[in-house]
Amino acid sequence: MSQMSTRVARLLLSVVVATCSLNILIKTNAQAQQQQSSAAPNAGTYVLGPTDRVRVKVYGEPDVAGEYEVDSAGYVSIPLAGRVRAAGSNTRQLERAITAALSKGIVRDPRVNVEIALYRPFYILGEVKKSGEYPYRVGMTVLDAIASAGGFTYRANENKVFLRRAGGAGEEIYPLDAPVLIYPGDNIRVPERFF
Repeated sequence: MSQMSTRVARLLLSVVVATCSLNILIKTNAQAQQQQSSAAPNAGTYVLGPTDRVRVKVYGEPDVAGEYEVDSAGYVSIPLAGRVRAAGSNTRQLERAITAALSKGIVRDPRVNVEIALYRPFYILGEVKKSGEYPYRVGMTVLDAIASAGGFTYRANENKVFLRRAGGAGEEIYPLDAPVLIYPGDNIRVPERFF
């Protein structure tokens, strides 16, 4: 009877441990999906930064229209408007700043439209075949980024990834069994597995 109760106790303990592990995994995946949906880049809320490119159109002013890159100091240089601060603002805020700058010059009642032409790149390093800088596409996941970098090396830990968001202080660990979205300027590190 004591061997039987020991086996039952072990079985129950195994079930409890498996259930707790499953709950933690489900919570981790749910948290990752919640963070992704709340932080998805949207042209109206996306905060511009260096190396982003914006497309500017001004009604009736073809000389001003064009694509402009945010420089390392966070400014765009626009004809008739001069240097306008872009980093730290979204497209609507940049529209207002360009409108204000043009209003001070020779343009009367400027109507400005700004849209994102090209997002800044993301970076991937670690146990991938071709680490480096890659162009960002809306809706990219970590697995898409790894595929862009040639896939995993034979030493890669294919279960988790370290991700540092642009402007973030440190890395966060994400499981690779859930779709983890990346954003412009993110740094992805694929760790080595321990044999």
